[in-house]
Amino acid sequence: MAQDDPSKQGKAKDDGGEVRPVRGPGRRLHGAIAHKLGMAILSGQYQPGDTLSGEVAFAEELEVSRSAYREAIQVLTAKGLVESRPKAGTRVLPRTRWNLLDPEVLAWAFAGEPDIQFVRDLFELRAIVEPAAARLAAQRRDKDDIRIMKDALAAMRRHTLATEAGRAADRDFHNAILQATRNDALIVLTASIGAAVNWTTQFKQRARALPRNPIPDHARVFDAIAAGDPVAASDAMRALVDLALEDTASAMRD
Repeated sequence: MAQDDPSKQGKAKDDGGEVRPVRGPGRRLHGAIAHKLGMAILSGQYQPGDTLSGEVAFAEELEVSRSAYREAIQVLTAKGLVESRPKAGTRVLPRTRWNLLDPEVLAWAFAGEPDIQFVRDLFELRAIVEPAAARLAAQRRDKDDIRIMKDALAAMRRHTLATEAGRAADRDFHNAILQATRNDALIVLTASIGAAVNWTTQFKQRARALPRNPIPDHARVFDAIAAGDPVAASDAMRALVDLALEDTASAMRD
């Protein structure tokens, strides 16, 4: 069994059951283990109620230290995915306990083939939150908010959403709208909404290019917010989210 050696490379099973290296010294190692187990849980490889292998057995199977495995389990526990009890072991919790809006959990969900119902759930959340946020932003935005949105929109046009730079600008655009609401309860959703926007946009482009250019949809939202028109801003954002869901559903059918 491996010790906490910075040069040590552990191994983990891939989705086909093969053993492959889990790389990373120190903290990166337990993060890699958490990523692997998180993906396995989100993909359904481990079902709610399933008990993970014991600490010793799992550490030996992955060829990592027991401490790295324990730290990975702590990460999953903090996100509501598992629960560890003495003698009972580590058990996968019901889905209702999972922190599905945690940006890292969202990343694990989209690393594989996400469940279509989960994707729809995300878009339903966005359809509830973002049009209302756009409405408030149109009423409360200031010059700095408008500048940030305008710069983000320009970066999206310059880089396109097929690039990481373009997707980062897309996140900045949506984040700026939430910030402009001046509502702390909405602002705390910034990381979650940004992650949902990012991963669904990446997912739509895994097999082919985007079916259409969504940047004009963002421009309509920006124009309404800049004009201080809350009704138009809400309507434009709802149309943006609805069209994004259609594009994503189409990508999942391909």
